[in-house]
Amino acid sequence: MKQALLVIDAQQELIEGNKDEKPVINKEILLNNINAVIEKGLDVKAEMIFVRDVDVAEGKGNGFEVHSEIRVPKDVRIFDKKATNAFYGTSLLSHLKEMQIDHLVIMGCKTEHCIDTAVRMATVNGLDVTLVGDGHSTTDSSVLKAQQIIDHHNKILHGHYNVDHFSVVRNTSEDLFSPIHNQYR
Repeated sequence: MKQALLVIDAQQELIEGNKDEKPVINKEILLNNINAVIEKGLDVKAEMIFVRDVDVAEGKGNGFEVHSEIRVPKDVRIFDKKATNAFYGTSLLSHLKEMQIDHLVIMGCKTEHCIDTAVRMATVNGLDVTLVGDGHSTTDSSVLKAQQIIDHHNKILHGHYNVDHFSVVRNTSEDLFSPIHNQYR
């Protein structure tokens, strides 16, 4: 089985906030968990992929870059996207297919937008997904608190399936790169 870690929109300004946006909740925990999962992924030689949103910090400067506290591996592949969907308008899917990836571990920001979309798109495109339940974050909306959004998505995306492929939600402390999807088939 070939695996990849996909870290989405873990960018400086998105995590820290700016004059118009608040920082994501539990940002220190998020950053620590991303670094922990990167180490786990490196240990099993998983492909390392980061996605950046060009809308963050107007697509330039330090605010656009991956957060400075994240230990980005040297052999990382970075895709820049213009849409909520990391697969739209990028070569991410073709890269995953070329690398023969069949299991994707997903982390990053924001839960209800880019994370939710990536999990669902990956499953319909032939990948099993492990969403790191304590490895994604967001901010409060006008309707729900950030923690409610995270909890809701962890609940609905655990076991989300698209016939042949589906997602499970596991936490950083678990063996994320030993997929458990077959237990549910």
